[in-house]
Amino acid sequence: ALSAGLDLPGRFLFATLTLMTLIAILVFIEEAVYIYRKIPSSKRSIIIWINAAAPVISTTSCIGMWVPRSTMFTDFTAGIFFAIVIHKFLMMMIKECGGQKMLLRRFENGHFTIHTGPCCCCCLCLPRVPITRKTLFWLKLGTFQFAVFRPVLVFLSIVLWTNGNYVLYKLSPKGPALWISCFIGALTLFALWAVGIMFRKVRILLKCKNIIPKFALYQFIVILNQLQTTIINILATQKIIPCAPPLSSTARGSYIAQQLLIMEMFLITVISRVVYRRKYHDLEPLECAAEEPGDKQQPP
Repeated sequence: ALSAGLDLPGRFLFATLTLMTLIAILVFIEEAVYIYRKIPSSKRSIIIWINAAAPVISTTSCIGMWVPRSTMFTDFTAGIFFAIVIHKFLMMMIKECGGQKMLLRRFENGHFTIHTGPCCCCCLCLPRVPITRKTLFWLKLGTFQFAVFRPVLVFLSIVLWTNGNYVLYKLSPKGPALWISCFIGALTLFALWAVGIMFRKVRILLKCKNIIPKFALYQFIVILNQLQTTIINILATQKIIPCAPPLSSTARGSYIAQQLLIMEMFLITVISRVVYRRKYHDLEPLECAAEEPGDKQQPP
């Protein structure tokens, strides 16, 4: 058993991290009940999905910490869930503007600035795109494709892994792991780009709805769940993280990534409860938001 191989400090650490995961789940359940009672049905499910991102990642990390052989499945589960959350976050910004029709009315003569991160932040020569139904469709497609294709690629990876052809930490040009990882990375960048374009346009309008701290929490989850875990795995495969018998370098790197994620997602869950806990039915975007610089303020 795993617990039999742990010393006293190791058991205390595992128990503490498990307790943090349980508290995060309880905090999310309490927040979900609050959202269900206080927030209009048109926004309810989207906000619950977004709030569930941190507790789900914390739970999958905790399972992977206790059952090392399940790491492949827990990482893929967290990845699929987060792909859906990226699309939900874009839809939440549209909903908070009053829906697609209200957003198009509000920005009738506006333009999207597409030279933004993570894809085109340095391409200042890119033109501004008019805000129309077509451009909104392409933005929604940019996140929806990630929510669809990532589960398909994850399923393909698991099939190849069970057959012995997919090894997560062996990124050889002759193996499928490198190409699947690169394809998922490209899909991720396009999805994050779409969210960044939308946020850049609505951040002033939705300032009264805490969209800036919400976006910051969303960005932290992206960085910690994707970038931090990738960096730790690369350091482990290159033996920079030394082995500690009976754990190999890759196994130890996986443990470090999971334990860090549990602590970080616990903090994000608690902060999210503060940021999202407000009476949304009392807010109307065109009445409470500051207008963009240069725009004429409309009466309520």
